Amino acid sequence: MADAFIVDAVRTAGGRRGGKLAGVHPVDLGAAVFDAIAERSDFDPAAIEDVVTGCVMQGGEQTMDVGRNAVLASKLPDSVPAVSIDRQCGSSQQAMQFAAQAVMSGTQDIVLASGIESMTRVPMGSTATLYMKEGMGNYKSPRLEEAYPNVMFSQFMGAEMLVKKHGFTRDDLDAFALESHQKAIAATEAGAFDNEIVPLEIETPEGAETHKTDEGIRFDATMESIQSVKLLQEGGSITAANASQICDGASAALIVSEQALKDHALTPRARIHTLKVTAGDPVIMLEEPLFATEKALERAGLNIGDIDIYEVNEAFAPVPLAWIKYLGADRDKLNVHGGAIALGHPLGASGTKLMATMLNALEQRKGKYALQTMCEGGGQANVTIIERV
Repeated sequence: MADAFIVDAVRTAGGRRGGKLAGVHPVDLGAAVFDAIAERSDFDPAAIEDVVTGCVMQGGEQTMDVGRNAVLASKLPDSVPAVSIDRQCGSSQQAMQFAAQAVMSGTQDIVLASGIESMTRVPMGSTATLYMKEGMGNYKSPRLEEAYPNVMFSQFMGAEMLVKKHGFTRDDLDAFALESHQKAIAATEAGAFDNEIVPLEIETPEGAETHKTDEGIRFDATMESIQSVKLLQEGGSITAANASQICDGASAALIVSEQALKDHALTPRARIHTLKVTAGDPVIMLEEPLFATEKALERAGLNIGDIDIYEVNEAFAPVPLAWIKYLGADRDKLNVHGGAIALGHPLGASGTKLMATMLNALEQRKGKYALQTMCEGGGQANVTIIERV
């Protein structure tokens, strides 16, 4: 089987709900990262054979194949096709895996994987509730209701179940949340994100400015301020402060074959080593990254100690905490530049966003292997292992 290489990965800086990116159409967010990939890699973008775009809320401004619309809004030629996909929070990680599979199979040589999500302009859950409000249906079909009677598939409930199952306290979650902000602050101040962030020229009520810093980071975060945030459920442990932030953003990664490296004088940054996707309990839902990682490591012929850094999406604090505990992993290697609690989780854009951060962190630490995983709706999880070259 042929190898697939990552040439580059970029992202926008995250925008808070109603924040600096609220005035930017999601299609234009995607166009910005597409342009950056083409410009930074200095090759003829007409050679891109497909664009695979992850997006969760495919409604309103994010409908009509949002990935193709972003191509048309970008400097890429109209001859570049695109498809938009949804594997919930793992959508753009799956886009990356589809791109890699196309290259590994020999059917394509250059594929752009990407993700787009404006959670301000197309709110979370809006596509599911639109018709329900009009009495026109529910995502749960009669057969699905029969299989899971009276069950509401809820990530918030899954997070609380994870807390109880793995024996965490709210203090554990809040301490992890503070750590996420502290890592993100340190990374920002050290310029660790500079190579991955695509600066955006935006208009704000105060005038034009360049958006290049993740807006969700709480530079004044303390344990006291995090613990002051109210619980989302009485008797629970999850709060808005120890869960991922609603976020606007886009991201992209260029995946190519060895032949493309030669033909277009491209320099690889990493080789995609192992791909895995698994599914399990759709009710607790968020636990699947633990088991998916175990299976991915077995397939790769590696153990957790071989991995130099890991990105485990901070959808909720108990997810990475349970992952670390279950796998016996080194917490110092986890989300080394902070995670979604501080940086935001732009749903369908998070997969390639995490890859941009992980790839740069791996290079900065001169490591060899890095592993990325995240929990996904329906009890699914993707795992991608890369090797620095």
